[in-house]
Amino acid sequence: EEDVKEMFAHHLISTDEVRWDIREEMVVSRRVTRFGAIELSEASLAPVNEMMRQAMVEGIRELGLDALPWSKEALSVRARSEWLRMKGLVGTDWPDLSDEHLNETLERWLLPYLGGIVRRAHLEKLDMAKIIRAQFTYQQVRDLDRLAPTHLTVPTGSRIPLDYSMVEQPVLAVRLQEMFGETETPTVGGGKVKVLLHLLSPSHRPLAVTQDLPSFWKNAYIQVRKDMRGQYPKHEWPEDPMKARPTKRSKRRNI
Repeated sequence: EEDVKEMFAHHLISTDEVRWDIREEMVVSRRVTRFGAIELSEASLAPVNEMMRQAMVEGIRELGLDALPWSKEALSVRARSEWLRMKGLVGTDWPDLSDEHLNETLERWLLPYLGGIVRRAHLEKLDMAKIIRAQFTYQQVRDLDRLAPTHLTVPTGSRIPLDYSMVEQPVLAVRLQEMFGETETPTVGGGKVKVLLHLLSPSHRPLAVTQDLPSFWKNAYIQVRKDMRGQYPKHEWPEDPMKARPTKRSKRRNI
């Protein structure tokens, strides 16, 4: 090696490399000396933070967004935000949190948080909920929580989570007895979109799906009541559900 370096010194090229190593799933930083295509030697380099961050971005792009530690809160923010954007309920300046856009713009929204992160395993340190929320202005965060709340409060006082995975309207899965006395279908989007109610039995089995609660009470409920009274005799099945008191409990526990 020393003879080659002495005899062909003018053919030797040393380059610094900071890149993502697919096999090791980490960023490598090294100085490599080559004679043509032959790699003669290498030495580790002190990491250069900005270069390391950029290489890590390329690694994440290679791994895919699923490699990031998406918490339930982060996924909720994304789902609710994308639902609002796709429904046209927010302005054109609203953040685009689609997979495609996030992947294309990693340098803008994720790179600043990658200091000291050089391995796939290090990604677990990221607070994705905080990072995603940072894409919104203060007013947009308020609008997100107002227009697309995470939960709705039903007549019993229970706070029930909403599922925004459906494009047309979010789903509220709630036990039928907890909706007694409610004469209007709950809404989101500033009152513009009715939720899709999945009304459940006392054992949380699906009984009916409706976006028109008053119509359900007046029509389909009659058959549901007839079918369910025998299966769940300890629970309330009033003749007039719109005037009945909502409940989370069986008759026995109410006595």
